[in-house]
Amino acid sequence: MFESIDDITVSYEENGRMLVYELDKVVLSRGAWTTIVFRYQEWRAESDDYGPDKYVIARYKKSGGEYRRQSKFTISSAEQARKIVEALQGWVDKN
Repeated sequence: MFESIDDITVSYEENGRMLVYELDKVVLSRGAWTTIVFRYQEWRAESDDYGPDKYVIARYKKSGGEYRRQSKFTISSAEQARKIVEALQGWVDKN
């Protein structure tokens, strides 16, 4: 697992091929529980390239000196991301 929040990544390599390529990350909260949103792409073997941007919000808990993922929510498209942003913005603007 990960010893530091800065080390946490969604990148994943197998047999020399980067199957999940992390493009960016934003740490939303730090501490024993941390929340991070990642922007990434997945390798598509059928087209021999990376697919469209995807996003995941992941929650990690520090235990035994290591951060371990406890939960995640995958945002599968830019359109779904826009809808989430619009909903949150609407709620925040009402306060």
